[in-house]
Amino acid sequence: MQNRQKIPATIVTGFLGSGKTTLLRHILTHAGGRRIAVIVNEFGELGIDGEILRGCGIGCDDEGREQAGQLYELANGCLCCTVQEEFYPVMRELIARRDDIDHILIETSGLALPKPLVQAFNWPDIKSAFTVDAVITVVDVPAAASGQFAANPVAVDAQRRADPNLDHESPLHELFEDQLSAADLVILSKTDLTDAAARSAVEALVREELPPAVKIVASDHGRIDLDLILGLDAASEDHIHLRESHHDHEEGEEHDHDHDAFQSVSVSLPVVDRERLLAILQTLVQTHTIYRVKGFVALADKPMRLVVHGVGGRFDQYFDRHWRADEARATRIVLIGEDLDADVLDAALHEAAAHVRGATETA
Repeated sequence: MQNRQKIPATIVTGFLGSGKTTLLRHILTHAGGRRIAVIVNEFGELGIDGEILRGCGIGCDDEGREQAGQLYELANGCLCCTVQEEFYPVMRELIARRDDIDHILIETSGLALPKPLVQAFNWPDIKSAFTVDAVITVVDVPAAASGQFAANPVAVDAQRRADPNLDHESPLHELFEDQLSAADLVILSKTDLTDAAARSAVEALVREELPPAVKIVASDHGRIDLDLILGLDAASEDHIHLRESHHDHEEGEEHDHDHDAFQSVSVSLPVVDRERLLAILQTLVQTHTIYRVKGFVALADKPMRLVVHGVGGRFDQYFDRHWRADEARATRIVLIGEDLDADVLDAALHEAAAHVRGATETA
């Protein structure tokens, strides 16, 4: 037992909407026979990312039925706050099943600090069974190029520089830098949505925050050679204490890392009008401090579920699966930001459902 090889764990971190779940889907789709356990840590009440993974067959058997224990969702927010309450028992369960596991993927919340999670791999029970193969930080190139997460004003788009929410340091910028400081590898995502100049500017911005040995690789739609990201043998837990971050504390100092500034608001709707919903969401991100939008949408004229992701003013959408006969066709949206008024956001989004009712009545 003591001579058994440790199971490698890859920690995927990155800012809100950077493409972490898309990367996980790619890894699991091209696992090549590897038996991979997945842990998903989400911010907000809805298990959106975990549901997306299940929607593409991950965590299900060959008949599409969910298998208990294949996908772990830790839904209490940032992992560094909940790690002792949830992460440890999950890892203990995986230890009991270690003969069935070749690799672990951990997708952190977009609001999570990676360093405390890596340090948790030094706990005796965990250290004897697992090692951190690598910390991978995913960077959304279009968002960073537009100044959405950039601390350096030279690297931002001129229009974004005029936004008062982005021209000063905030917990978002500190978090962005801390996620980079823990990285063993950085993946630049969504490079297909930018030009070469924007990509070069983001790469230069990211390089300033990294040790020289950390490589930067590019990806679009999560596609990347798995040999570049698995089997790195970084043993990150052995040297994470050498990586400085904004949230390091002197011994005896109270653990307080400003995550209270973030909120999530969940809104449940019936069938909605797609164009009306997207127009309302565009207005809301312009008039409220909303950093991230994600959710599932039920449309009156479509038998499939629409997935919506929003970062800043950019929204992506795609159909992931058919609605099942035994589930209610309902729209669920999560908005993540600061100083959010749940009643105002709820009322605004319900206009998308009211628009459908009005069109039906008119018809």
